[in-house]
Amino acid sequence: MSETQIRILLADDHAVLRAGLRVLLNSERDMAVVGEASDGAETLQQIELMRPDVVVLDLTMPGMSGLDIIDHITTNYPQTRVLVLTMHADKQYILHVLQAGGAGYVLKSGADTELIHAIRHVAQGKSYLYPEATQVLLDAYRDQTDDNESPETDTLDMLSDREREVLTLTALGYSSREIGEMLYLSPKTVDTYRQRLMDKLRLDSRAELVQYALKKNLLDGDSLP
Repeated sequence: MSETQIRILLADDHAVLRAGLRVLLNSERDMAVVGEASDGAETLQQIELMRPDVVVLDLTMPGMSGLDIIDHITTNYPQTRVLVLTMHADKQYILHVLQAGGAGYVLKSGADTELIHAIRHVAQGKSYLYPEATQVLLDAYRDQTDDNESPETDTLDMLSDREREVLTLTALGYSSREIGEMLYLSPKTVDTYRQRLMDKLRLDSRAELVQYALKKNLLDGDSLP
C-alpha cells in the first residue's frame, strides 16, 4: 500500500476519541481518514458515500448494534474491511465479530501502534486479532466438548495435504483468490476444498475454523504451508 493510501472511516460515538484517532492515522503516510460517523445509520451512509478500504468500528454505538453493521458491510460492501476497536475483551464478543465477518479486533487500550499495524494488516486482505485474543479463542475451543473425537483420534488425519493448506491459509485470513494464487488453484476450487474440510471437521463458521487451527497449532510459524 506504499503508493496508494488506505482510506479509513472512523465509526465511534465519542468525538474526542475520533479526533485523536484522526490525528494519529493521518500522520501515517500510507493512511487517510476520509470520514467519520457517530452512530449506525451514519456509518452506513458514510460507507455508501466514501467507499473506504477499512472501517474502524466501535461495537456499541447508538442506532444499530456493531454486529448488525458488520453483517451489512460484509454483505453489501465486500471490498470494505471491518476492524473492530472496542473496550470489550470478552471471548463472546470476539467470536461474534468473527462470525459476522469482521476482519480484525483490537482493544482501545492498544489504540496506537497496534491499531496502525492492524489497519495495514486487514487492508491487505488478512485478519488481525490483538495478541491475547488468540489465547481467548483457544480457551473457548477447549471449553467445548467434542463427543465425536476420541483421545485416540486426530481429526487432522481425515484431511488431505491440500485441505490442510486451505484450512491454515483460511484461518490466517487469506481470501479464496489469494489462496488460489498461492496454491495455483482457482478460487472456486479453493471454496470446494474449504467446504469439504469443514464438512469433515463438522465446522459451521470461520470462527470455529480459526479455533480449530489454533488448537492444532496450525498457525505456528513451523506449520505454515
